[in-house]
Amino acid sequence: MVCVGIDVAKDKHDCCILDSEGTTLVDCFTIPNNMDGFKSLLQTIQDCSQKSDKIKVGLEATGHYSYNILGFLLDNDLPVYVMNPLHTNLYRKSLSLRKTKTDRVDAKTIATMLLSDVDLKSYTDTAYHNEELKSLTRYRFDKVQERAKLKQSVSRLVTILFPELEQLVSSIHGTSIYALLSEYPGAKQISEAHLTRLANILVKTSRGHYRKDKATHIRDAARTSIGSVMPAKSLELKHTIKLIQELTSEINEIEDAIRKIMDELKPPILSIPGMGFHSAAMILAEVGDFSNFNSPDKVLAYAGCSPSTYQSGKLTNCYAHMEKRGSRYLRYALYTATKYVCYWNPVFTEYLTKKQAEGKHYNVALSHATKKLVRLIYALQKSGKAYLAVT
Repeated sequence: MVCVGIDVAKDKHDCCILDSEGTTLVDCFTIPNNMDGFKSLLQTIQDCSQKSDKIKVGLEATGHYSYNILGFLLDNDLPVYVMNPLHTNLYRKSLSLRKTKTDRVDAKTIATMLLSDVDLKSYTDTAYHNEELKSLTRYRFDKVQERAKLKQSVSRLVTILFPELEQLVSSIHGTSIYALLSEYPGAKQISEAHLTRLANILVKTSRGHYRKDKATHIRDAARTSIGSVMPAKSLELKHTIKLIQELTSEINEIEDAIRKIMDELKPPILSIPGMGFHSAAMILAEVGDFSNFNSPDKVLAYAGCSPSTYQSGKLTNCYAHMEKRGSRYLRYALYTATKYVCYWNPVFTEYLTKKQAEGKHYNVALSHATKKLVRLIYALQKSGKAYLAVT
């Protein structure tokens, strides 16, 4: 066996090659993060191994820095093992009491881990090509979070400029209200506007939901409003609405790209009642290849949803908090999906009600439902079969 440890960095990678006895075949060497460096690494591995040798290449999950070298190694049919940095850090500390951490030490630590009996799964082409979906779902998540913050700003500005508006409409974040505020960003501007113009904006953008009488009510409220007249805030409101509209357009474009990938995958988990399209996409993107997990509990642990355990002598933790390690995106997607599945799926609704009847807080009961949902997702993805409702 030939084990290659790679410590990934931005501009260079430190490598170390060991044999099955732990003997150093090639002491730690550095390659640049470019094609010449990748080819040099491949040639070094080939020079140290024979056709009958089993080769293992390990590197840490360092986000985008490892993506290019990972693709190169997979393209050259080398089995690659992507390790959790927390795991390698604890393993390195277990080897010595000295606080020694360098890139060269990390490279040798990774190679040594490959030789140990640590249960590692090789990185597959499925997981690698799944990075496209992961990039899109994470990009959408960040955009949605950014838009949510801007909507909070709109609510704050409307409270200053026209506080009565919120009581007159179902939501100040509707398309028609944004169109109105973009042209008349404040109570003073609305009070001076022509009624016909106000009505045309509302009728056209709301597709008939709001009519002339609504425009009349809004203008009358604006004329007696306690809202402040602040041109700076009005300008901020116009620009914030414009940013929200641009973000919405970008999010729609991202969702179209996600939908194309999901239409190709046709995942069985979409057959679960209440499983949202976006939650399903994020779950698949974050988990990647389900064959890398031996059980649903491993998926839970990867999401950081497993309860922490502390026991020493007679002391045992009486309230096990969630670990909250691993992928925060997966954890978010699982909890969001669980809420909707518990609402639309009678089996999960009954299960959640049962846990609450046992005296568990809603969030604790929901965590139990999440574990049940993960077991179902794992079974469906492994079998490739659609969900069958219990009758």
